Amino acid sequence: MDWNDLRYFLALARLGSVRAAGASLGVSHSTVARRVEALEIRLAARLFDRNRDGYTLTDAGRRMIPGAERVERELAALERELVGQDERLAGPVSLTCCDEYVSEVLIRELTSFCADYPEIELCITTDSRPFDLSKREADIAVRTLAVGTQPPEHLLGVKLAPVVVASYVAIAHAERLDPEREGSSPRWVAFESRKLAETMIAQSSYPDVPPWGAFSSLSLMVQAARSGLGIVMLPTYVGDSEAALRRLARPDLRHAANLWLLSHIDLRDNVRFRAARRQVVSALKTHLPLFRGDGRTSPGTVCPEIEPDTSAGSSVV
Repeated sequence: MDWNDLRYFLALARLGSVRAAGASLGVSHSTVARRVEALEIRLAARLFDRNRDGYTLTDAGRRMIPGAERVERELAALERELVGQDERLAGPVSLTCCDEYVSEVLIRELTSFCADYPEIELCITTDSRPFDLSKREADIAVRTLAVGTQPPEHLLGVKLAPVVVASYVAIAHAERLDPEREGSSPRWVAFESRKLAETMIAQSSYPDVPPWGAFSSLSLMVQAARSGLGIVMLPTYVGDSEAALRRLARPDLRHAANLWLLSHIDLRDNVRFRAARRQVVSALKTHLPLFRGDGRTSPGTVCPEIEPDTSAGSSVV
């Protein structure tokens, strides 16, 4: 049996759509359908029922899942073992960042790294969804974890920097939106998670300002704030980098999360990954004041002294 056929089978079983499965595998939806049909013919068993809502597993398909996943885990472990022993400063390094503001910092700081190691090829994605590092969906991930949260035991983790949130208003719209101004009519631009937005608003200096809208990314929040749709809560590494925004008089700096560098423990000894991890740690350390919120201290505001714990990094990088 061809392992690639099992990959198509598992992707379709998990996503229920040939288009979604194809997108996850980087192939066309017709390729997924063709390979799954070929697998069914080879096994002389129908694995999926086709309907208007997509593909659903038959009893035979459900029975096949545990074995296919066992093969998937074994092959992923074999690949990690082989890649983990690579001692060449050459080859691809797949890095995923949680947002485009972090990736901008890293790309700028990784430029000299690419010059020093011309045979290493960076592959960078910006995506906040969880990547399965066990399946090598990425070699290195920069992710936000809630304060007090630790990475899973099978991952190496270095705490890179705090994520400190502050409140901002667009300078061009401050007269209309700044809650400190008499006669203003402010509203909060809300996150996609309305419950989280309402919790943070209730804990702010402006709990009576109503939330409005639902915006799913930091860049959308910034665009909304710049356009005067409302006041906004942003990480300081985002808000302080935007010339069109300024902090409110009471910005309510809060340590909301931490940025972590994550990689699979099986890839610990891969030389090019070690070099890339060292550079990422160095890059974020260089920009700590921006992440701590030291960049723009507001009158009467004392920024919290939050130091990232890099002690775990000595054994990781």
